[in-house]
Amino acid sequence: MSVMLTGASIRYTGEILLLMDIPMREILSRFAIYGELELVQPFGAGHINHTYRSQWNQAGVRARYTHQRINENVFAHPDEVMENIERVTRHIAETLVRDGEGDWSRRTLTVVPSRDGKTWVRDERGGWWRTYLFIEGTHSLETARSPAEARCLGKSVGRFQKLLAGLGEPRLHETIPDFHDMEKRYIRFYEAVAKDACGRTKDAGAEIAFMRKNEKRGAILIRALKDGAIPERICHNDTKMNNILIDDQDGEARCVIDLDTVMPGTSLFDVGDLIRTVTTTAKEDERDLSMVAFDGGLFEALVDGYLSEAREFFLPEETSLIAESGRNITQIMALRFLTDYLEGDHYYQTSRPGHNLDRCRNQIALVESMDAQWRAIMELTAAICERNRPASAVDSPEA
Repeated sequence: MSVMLTGASIRYTGEILLLMDIPMREILSRFAIYGELELVQPFGAGHINHTYRSQWNQAGVRARYTHQRINENVFAHPDEVMENIERVTRHIAETLVRDGEGDWSRRTLTVVPSRDGKTWVRDERGGWWRTYLFIEGTHSLETARSPAEARCLGKSVGRFQKLLAGLGEPRLHETIPDFHDMEKRYIRFYEAVAKDACGRTKDAGAEIAFMRKNEKRGAILIRALKDGAIPERICHNDTKMNNILIDDQDGEARCVIDLDTVMPGTSLFDVGDLIRTVTTTAKEDERDLSMVAFDGGLFEALVDGYLSEAREFFLPEETSLIAESGRNITQIMALRFLTDYLEGDHYYQTSRPGHNLDRCRNQIALVESMDAQWRAIMELTAAICERNRPASAVDSPEA
């Protein structure tokens, strides 16, 4: 059979899966996995890396693994990406074990080393590969269906950040420098508009105008970080809800995945991306913009769940920007989708013409829905923060 993915040709020849004519069996044999390989198949629908899942017979027990080819067009130094991931996952695992947490191997990714002890393998064409234990009995969400799900998602990211608060020196690598630097994103956007290399500006006039109009407010978070108004912390930087695995049985969050962008930043980048993906009523690439709206009930549950874990370390300067973070990260994603569209769709995988422009329009519609409810959002945020004040602040004479 033949299956086509963006940027890769995948086919089965007998029982051997080939990726770009490289036998997957050869790649997988170089990881420290034992037993009989039974199946390899494409898995997931990420924007950046190609992902596969394998099944092995290990002395009569079925075991599954996740394999990814790291996108070098996005991550210029895959070895640094893997160094970050190994440090982060090891720290989380050690903390969970120390605290007596059960089921810890389903609460963080486990990196499977190569047979020579590295955290990666390179194929004959120079491609970089990694392997994780597959976390069984979980699923991810594309839309939040209830406040309970939203609260669960918020709590999981707050806990993830809290677990990493104790990770010491050295500073993590910046796997994508200036990833959330809106000021530099705007420089690239204006360059893409000026070059119009693909002749697409004529189809994106309204979207370009929106970006020009809202440039100043789009820099609020990055300016606060650069000016030292909010602290630098370790954060995920890509906490869209489908990067959180949910237990099939009890519906609780088990693991935050897709750790390529875990690096220094502000916790508000993560809060903002949660707000962007959890509080909307439609998928990220929905073309019917009448379906895209901000849901205040989901927002309340999400932020309440997040602060139930994060209030131990979150500062007042950060809580004051919670609502703005949602609008800010939604705008930066709109800008990134639009820039990629204008440049020819080099960064994000697309499945149809104009896919990135559709994504941009979707995100703009969500920002506009937030704008229309802004006073109510700010009042709701203040109430959530008040009920999640740390006990020490509530009990102090000055409180």
